[in-house]
Amino acid sequence: METCHSEYGAIRSICLKPAEKAFVNQQQISEQWESLNYLGKPDFKNSIIEYDHFEKIIQETGADINYFPENKSVHIDSIYCRDASIFTDFGAILCNMGKKERKNESSAAHSFYEEIGQDILGVIKAPGTLEGGDVAWLDDVTLAVGRTYRTNDEGIEQLRGLLEPKDIRIVQVDLPHYKGPSDVFHLMSILSPVDKDLAVIYSPLMPINFRTLLLDMNYKLVEVPEKEFDSMGCNVLALGPRDCLMVEGNPVTQSRLVKAGARVRTYKGSEISVKGGGGPTCLSRPILREI
Repeated sequence: METCHSEYGAIRSICLKPAEKAFVNQQQISEQWESLNYLGKPDFKNSIIEYDHFEKIIQETGADINYFPENKSVHIDSIYCRDASIFTDFGAILCNMGKKERKNESSAAHSFYEEIGQDILGVIKAPGTLEGGDVAWLDDVTLAVGRTYRTNDEGIEQLRGLLEPKDIRIVQVDLPHYKGPSDVFHLMSILSPVDKDLAVIYSPLMPINFRTLLLDMNYKLVEVPEKEFDSMGCNVLALGPRDCLMVEGNPVTQSRLVKAGARVRTYKGSEISVKGGGGPTCLSRPILREI
């Protein structure tokens, strides 16, 4: 069965925004990285090399890839193309970004989706905010949504209004302050489902009731150690069931995934992931998966 309601099924179609289309050139990076709260200034040439490797792994899945074009209305953050929209079997939902510098990404995504003939279910409107990194399917009728500095109560209520009439259960996950409003801290910073019964998590920042819900849903939990949280050990993209892609440099998490029966591939992400706080789930916007 093909569905949009999965984080783990084999990817059949996906959207990407290549580094050269998001970063454009070194000058644009130099002008924007500090105001966007990057940990360091990405190197344009090395980012292209890293992205080519990341993209090749996606291509090897055989998925149909749609590429977001360069757009002068958005910033280098647009490389993290998951955040501007959510996909459902009823159509895409366009987000309203909580980070003010990213406000134009949803309208840019909307224009692109119109070009490729993608149906639109709805739009999150101000004062509501919602970012795709705060949203994860736990099963085909259960959508977890992080209440964060990027996704507010009004945004979640608008999402409920779009999906609950279609018998989708919305589970709100109230996340802690952690490093504050300037930090990129999404639900998927602490959760990556990689199979119907396997999820990579970072328990120290996870609410007890949500962790308990995962266990009640028969998820086996792969725990990320503290020393691998900042290196994006918890941000794992499932290319298919137990077929994982993650940033290199997280050996403990990687070994725990392998022990749980997963295949793990890695890419060097110092320029395109670690500096901007966006791992492989952030760099991709899956549309259809087969479960």
